[in-house]
Amino acid sequence: MRHSLPCQFGIVLLPVVLAAPALAATATPSAPQGARATLAVLETTDLHSNLVGYDYFKLAAEPSIGLDRTARLIAQARAEFANSVLLDNGDTIQGNALADYQALVKPLRCDQTLGIYKVMNALKYDGGSIGNHEFNYGLGFLSQVTGNRFQVAGLKQPKRCAGPAFPQVLANVYSAKTKKPLFAPWRIIEKTVSAQDANGRAITATIKVGIIGFTPPTIMSWDKRWLDGKVYTTGVREAALKYIPEMRKQGADIVVAIAHGGLDANPYTPQMENAGWYLAQVPGVDAMLLGHAHQLFPNAASTAPQFNLPGVDKAKGLVHGVPTVMANLWGKHLGVIALQLRADGKRWTVDKDRTVVEARSAQHADKSFVAPDPAVLALIREEHEATIGYVKTPVGSTDFRMTTYFADVGDPSALAVVNAAQTRYVKNYVAANLPQYAQLPVLSMSAPFKSGLAGAFDFTDVPAGNLALNNAADLYLYPNALYAVKVDGAGLKAWLETSARRFNTIDPNKTEPQELVNAAIPSYNFDTPTSGEISYEIDVTQAPGQRIRKLALRGVPVTPEQEFIVATNNYRASGGGNFPGLDGSKTILASPDTSRDVLIAYIRDVKKLTRATDGALRSWHFTKVKTAGPVVFHSAPGMLDLAHEAGLDEVSLVRADDGLGKGFALYALDLAQ
Repeated sequence: MRHSLPCQFGIVLLPVVLAAPALAATATPSAPQGARATLAVLETTDLHSNLVGYDYFKLAAEPSIGLDRTARLIAQARAEFANSVLLDNGDTIQGNALADYQALVKPLRCDQTLGIYKVMNALKYDGGSIGNHEFNYGLGFLSQVTGNRFQVAGLKQPKRCAGPAFPQVLANVYSAKTKKPLFAPWRIIEKTVSAQDANGRAITATIKVGIIGFTPPTIMSWDKRWLDGKVYTTGVREAALKYIPEMRKQGADIVVAIAHGGLDANPYTPQMENAGWYLAQVPGVDAMLLGHAHQLFPNAASTAPQFNLPGVDKAKGLVHGVPTVMANLWGKHLGVIALQLRADGKRWTVDKDRTVVEARSAQHADKSFVAPDPAVLALIREEHEATIGYVKTPVGSTDFRMTTYFADVGDPSALAVVNAAQTRYVKNYVAANLPQYAQLPVLSMSAPFKSGLAGAFDFTDVPAGNLALNNAADLYLYPNALYAVKVDGAGLKAWLETSARRFNTIDPNKTEPQELVNAAIPSYNFDTPTSGEISYEIDVTQAPGQRIRKLALRGVPVTPEQEFIVATNNYRASGGGNFPGLDGSKTILASPDTSRDVLIAYIRDVKKLTRATDGALRSWHFTKVKTAGPVVFHSAPGMLDLAHEAGLDEVSLVRADDGLGKGFALYALDLAQ
């Protein structure tokens, strides 16, 4: 059956595909007193265009990721539960070479459906929301591929293009031109379900499932170049308080909040990035789907601070009593909330005590993976093969291996060439266009984007030999634009102090092992320069904010008033990561070129990278200190020789298997060396 709900928000709404009842039963359109039903809410999140188990950077199969395996989990859940609704949390259309190919290299025609939406249509998704990365390619692309016609300044789209065959909702982003929501803020999906009446007899009934979506308001900083003056955001809680009563008034039996964010118990602000902890306290939220943080919830073993907050049950998957799931990333898990519903004669309500929440893994206990659904690859084979062909385009060569396995402890091999490319670009621009800054030193910051978050395979690893576009994408993962900011010495030190939060505070007197890396701080916020001009130490025995020592330029201590130009990206320059003083006001260059394109141009010009010139410059070291016990960290197994090749003789192997079941090895760092 197809039900098309009336247009309520100035957007022509697509028909919603409803599941047919699994059993022959007596039909009843209402919520008969005493009736019960189970409705499984299924979640995918942060797919980042990983449709098949393939790593386009390494040009190799990767069985731990891909919607083709999640498709098996979806089929299994649908076989288990007679009634289900499949929803996506966002960060769907950006994140790998396939996504970039369809957005930037060979943009889609209006009549073509984006690869990931083509697959999601085939999987019969019921709805979805919009993540922050959906905005990375600009509003024109997003409007086109979602089948919309955004009414925003500067956007001219003559007709509606192909898009998803399911409704997408977003309640807290508005057009500055019309003052109306960019997407429908909410939808009600009418599901015909199999249920039991008060006497246990099989019946069919209708349940009205309301879905409402939220994205981080911080998109206004992260994608300022695309969004400034065209859209604006409201806080997540404010949007929920505005629209959920409307949903109830329009007949929603249950409300599922699709929040692209995590949990944060700091004092609430309308700009809060991870507002789920507060959203769960808004009256009327029956279930909550989280994302953005690339974490797993429920997970009784989780050490993530956000899942150890007051009111959070990380074993049962409850946030202030609201059933909640976060299904990791890249199709590794399927979130399942088995809502137990009961009818009171007027509407259906959730029996939260009987509801079960879980995140189902695509990996079995024996470390094998569920088989991929071949129908997924069949649907996007043309796009997949075209992407592989494109990323094989040659750009140069390297005489050394560039990796991030040991970037946390000082290996610059995968960062130095990015910094060299960005520095050259900014120096040339300043010389040609900003003569007033010609005497200022130019630095560059880059970060290890890949540091094992998705598994032991998830590191940058570019082998020595010929370089192609896939290698450049491995070195610079995101399509960020190159920006430059002007900061003083105090601001530079604050920048480096914020980066140094990546490390835990080490007690030299402890005899038990201490973890070096603070996993709550993502590696993409560990900015480092790699230059022979700037130097400093990081003292991990000190508290965050007090760790940067001996900061010097060409051997001379940096003064608080000293001025610098720093090459970075639009995300950081506009406030991403909450680095002090970086709020967009210090930007002196907003380049139309991406950092990745700048890197490719540099490699093509240099032709051959050498370790001495492009992979050995290191600006920082740990302050030497003798510790009573080992300081340890985790990385991929079998990589110790790479650490030593990078001059990190203070690194040693503790165990080839760290015992945590995720394929990592345990290494130690001797801070006294």
